[in-house]
Amino acid sequence: MKLKLGIIGVGNIASAHIGNVLEGRCPEIEITALADRKESRREWARERILTAAIFAEGTELIHSGTCEAVLIAVPHYQHPTLAIEAFRAGLHVMCEKPAGVYTLQVREMNTEADRHPELTFGMMFNQRTNCVYRKMKEMLDAGELGEIKRVNWIVTDWYRTQSYYDSGAWRATWSGEGGGVLLNQCPHQLDLLQWLCGLPVRVHAFCHEGKWHDIEVEDDVTAYLEFPNGATGVFVTTTADAPGTNRLEVTLEKGKLVAEKDELKFYELEINEREYCYQATEGFAKPPCHETTLELDGKNPQHIGVLNAFAAAILRGEPLVADGVEGIHGLELSNAMHLSSWLEKPVSLPIDEDLFLEKLNEHRANSKKKENVQDITFDTTGSYGSKTKE
Repeated sequence: MKLKLGIIGVGNIASAHIGNVLEGRCPEIEITALADRKESRREWARERILTAAIFAEGTELIHSGTCEAVLIAVPHYQHPTLAIEAFRAGLHVMCEKPAGVYTLQVREMNTEADRHPELTFGMMFNQRTNCVYRKMKEMLDAGELGEIKRVNWIVTDWYRTQSYYDSGAWRATWSGEGGGVLLNQCPHQLDLLQWLCGLPVRVHAFCHEGKWHDIEVEDDVTAYLEFPNGATGVFVTTTADAPGTNRLEVTLEKGKLVAEKDELKFYELEINEREYCYQATEGFAKPPCHETTLELDGKNPQHIGVLNAFAAAILRGEPLVADGVEGIHGLELSNAMHLSSWLEKPVSLPIDEDLFLEKLNEHRANSKKKENVQDITFDTTGSYGSKTKE
């Protein structure tokens, strides 16, 4: 028995999903319908899946009766709208990141999902399948390392060229995409940050719009974070650093976890730092520390793992990689960063969602129609920050 899946939006990432299914990496999924507003993409789909029903609009696909689940892979503003319509039509939903552009809209989507407990709702947070972050989650949740003291994440390996930004009229515009690196590339890291460490309660961010590219949205961000227990953090990202870095450090009372280059290192203290600080008699003494590269299970199935789990959840009731309603949390963080930057001051979480939407709409009203757009669909293989290992 296979899950009959319809895909709405046949762009960069959906093309990769289609390839994974056709190559047998998702054996419990059959693509029975596809929708895209561009005739060129519909023709591309027809050539590859001869038996699939092809539609110009996602709403047509949703009400066609050709599938039992949909994967939504369209520009961000449309994610909640299409998900809500799919739920009301009795369809399971897998939504590409981000959950939406602003939390008020996503809350409506989550409310509708809650009205349909018989349906499965998943979010494409494929980085949760990475064995590095899964091991970090396991160790942090165990609570044996004490309180988190500091979180530093520099993720600057999302390099993008101007050609990338010129590949679609909607891309990198406030009216079409709703944001830049925070909303397109970094939903993965923002989700992982809150999944591993929880949401901060205060954010002060500096989002530089069009600093390195000819775009109107942010392509360079530095944010300071404060957490409920007093821990602090820094989050740095850009699409302009080459070579880039992806390094996450979580410092705790009993040591430090460092994720970088597909490895997880643990710097384990022999004694709780807070105890050592007040017990040591030498002013320059440091607590003894042992460095270990932790053994991992090596599995990192990425998008394939998320889709296979989605099918298994529907067919057999197995757990999802990420429940769709959790998508709002990382978006809360990116909305807070944008709002802080726009207001030029720190903001507390939860933010004033009405004020955020007001400021976002101001940016949308001033959004300009892009010139010299080149309608290109890129190969995304290997572009999401880590190597796929099934």
